[in-house]
Amino acid sequence: MNESYTPLAERIRPLNLNDFIGQEHLVGENGPIRKALKNNHIPSMIFWGPPGVGKTTLAEIITNELERTFFTLSAINSGVKELRSIIDQIKKQGLFGQRNAIVFIDEIHRFSKTQQDALLAAVEKGLITLIGATTENPSFEVISALRSRCQIFILKNHDKIDLLKFIDRALEDENIKSKNPTIKETDALLRISGGDARKLLNALELVVQQLDEKNKIIDNEFVQHIVQQNLANYDKNGEMHYDIISAFIKSIRGSDPNGAIYWLARMVEGNEDPKFIARRLIISAAEDIGLANPTALVMANSCFDALQKIGWPEGRIILAQCTIYLALSPKSNSAYQAINKAQEKVSEYGDLSVPLHLRNAPTKLMKDIGYGKNYMYSHDHKENLHLQEFLPEELTGEKFYMPQSNPKEVAYKDLIKQIWKEKYN
Repeated sequence: MNESYTPLAERIRPLNLNDFIGQEHLVGENGPIRKALKNNHIPSMIFWGPPGVGKTTLAEIITNELERTFFTLSAINSGVKELRSIIDQIKKQGLFGQRNAIVFIDEIHRFSKTQQDALLAAVEKGLITLIGATTENPSFEVISALRSRCQIFILKNHDKIDLLKFIDRALEDENIKSKNPTIKETDALLRISGGDARKLLNALELVVQQLDEKNKIIDNEFVQHIVQQNLANYDKNGEMHYDIISAFIKSIRGSDPNGAIYWLARMVEGNEDPKFIARRLIISAAEDIGLANPTALVMANSCFDALQKIGWPEGRIILAQCTIYLALSPKSNSAYQAINKAQEKVSEYGDLSVPLHLRNAPTKLMKDIGYGKNYMYSHDHKENLHLQEFLPEELTGEKFYMPQSNPKEVAYKDLIKQIWKEKYN
């Protein structure tokens, strides 16, 4: 391929906010980023979201709109040396105390604490405005001092409407138009994208390149055939990051240790962040195994701790042990379903009043108006139990936790019936 070749996603990258597709909650008429740009002032920011949702594009648009000096670093390839070089360059240009430069750091979660500390000093002094991009939860991966000086904006996967807009824009690209394609069906393209615009455009360009004089039609069958032939490899830069971890978790959920270990090996060979894998194991232990085997959560948490102590490459053995254990554990998502159902009721009923007998009564006035009245302290009664109402009146008798048919939860179901008789049956 010609070294000067520019991918489709780059060729159609928007240059201003009005051409930006998606993230209306941030860049729409009342979005915080649009408002900040109108005021000609932006804070340091961290963009958190999956690949292909516009994090880098948005950073470049902000820089263009504000006419600021722009520097970009990738945390994968850069360290303190490169960061300090940029900061020294900014100082030499006399930008300190004036309109500070914007420094965009992709994959900021890969910066070590030392690297983030070096960044913090420049942000604190107002020398730079930081825009960081991450696919990982900043609460885990960005030091608290740096987080506290940044606005954190969550970017979402593109929906179908957004993705169709990207396809329409791609069809206006000269290279694409020269092939004169006719898009008959889009379902396969949308499915392959997974909400990732870059993946969508890469797939579309790949498909268009395979068209010839005899075939100008793009349909679902053609897309599936071409993409499966050409996009089978794990992309170490994260293009298939979410696909692989999805297959990994679903293999554990499906109790297949062999499938789970295979996908773990794909991530190990693909240089996936081990801590990312370990966190997903903790989530799986709570979401998919839950109360069927409460020890699974302890195991997963111990795996994360041990991984940080041991490091790499031996840490892969710890991940493998935990993966097999979780895959072969009995499964239950009852806790996951319980909190979902409870949240639905919160949304449906709003902020229901706390029953008076359950309210905190730290002052005499609160006690005089009935706060805490008739509350029965469980430990003062036989078997440390006193049956009373613990839900708002409107939800009396509502069941959120539904025990499933594994040995642990069958015992829990019997215990609930023993305590509450027919109330929750």
